[in-house]
Amino acid sequence: MPRNRPVEWLARTVLRLGGWRMVGAFPDIPKAVLIAAPHSSNWDGVWGIAAKLAMGVRLSILGKHSLFRIPLLGPLLRWQGVIAVDRKVPHGIVEQAIAALRGADRMWYAIAPEGTRKWVPHWKPGFWRIAHGAGVPVIPAYFDYPSRTIGVGPVFETTGDMAADIARIQRWYAPFKGRRHDVVQPADAAAAKRP
Repeated sequence: MPRNRPVEWLARTVLRLGGWRMVGAFPDIPKAVLIAAPHSSNWDGVWGIAAKLAMGVRLSILGKHSLFRIPLLGPLLRWQGVIAVDRKVPHGIVEQAIAALRGADRMWYAIAPEGTRKWVPHWKPGFWRIAHGAGVPVIPAYFDYPSRTIGVGPVFETTGDMAADIARIQRWYAPFKGRRHDVVQPADAAAAKRP
């Protein structure tokens, strides 16, 4: 995606006026699943989009195919990297995301592993299934509301042990605090904190 300096400047200005800063750098890899957590507020979308635009990063997400039929909205969604999916197809959304990643030369697919802004006792495993199925790494991005920081973490490769991989990534998120809740921690981490 070609750089758009005025949009990047405007997005950086929005972040600065909101008191937010960005830390870390995106690795130079062609394909990945980027996860963003903790996802606890609609404000995450505002700050996340501003950060994405400020960094000039193209991220793809999945959206209902019916949205693309709406005049003017379809081209806007495509410009923002939204990929049309049909929730009724037999092979499912995870398989459609895997196929999109495999078929692209360059693609970063973004998803919130919690699947909702509400606190959840477990992450949805779709992000792991997509990364593992497509043979691409997971890159964690975080919102830390106390420090007003949006950051990018290290590359995580999947090992084939979904539960262990997800627990390892959740533990990495432990220091970061969301607006309304934090990232759920695996049972072994919670047990280790008890006196």
